[in-house]
Formats: sequence, structure tokens, C-alpha cells
Amino acid sequence: MLENVVNKLSNNVDKAWNRNAKLTNIMRHSKSWWNDNCSSELEKYRLLKSLEDWKFFCKTVKSTKKIFFNFKINEITNKK
Repeated sequence: MLENVVNKLSNNVDKAWNRNAKLTNIMRHSKSWWNDNCSSELEKYRLLKSLEDWKFFCKTVKSTKKIFFNFKINEITNKK
């Protein structure tokens, strides 16, 4: 009886894990603040190799970092 319950629970946990887990690719830009905007701007720069695209990529990274770390700082200060 208990063994059946444990097996069912284990199966449900496995199903939930497989349904919700996502594969991540570890790469040079695997930073916690890195997002899809950063990736798309980097790809845009790599395709066109223009100075303006590089500057826009840098601005995107800078603003993304600022938003992320301000959120983290607020999260830490609000815990105490």
C-alpha cells in the first residue's frame, strides 16, 4: 500500500519535472542578468558589424544590468 503511494508520488514528480524543466545552454554570456534582448542585439551586431549596432548592444547590456541589479538590491534590502 505505502509502496504504491510512493511510486505514484514519484511518477507525478517526474511528470511535473519533465513538463516544466527547460534545457539551458551554458555559454560565455550565461549571466543571471543576460536576457533575450541582449542576445538579439548581439546577433544583430554580429550580422551587420556596424558601430551603431555595437553601441546599441552596449546600451542594451548596460540598461539590462542596471534593471537587474537594482531589482536585486531592492530584494535584499526588503528582506531585512
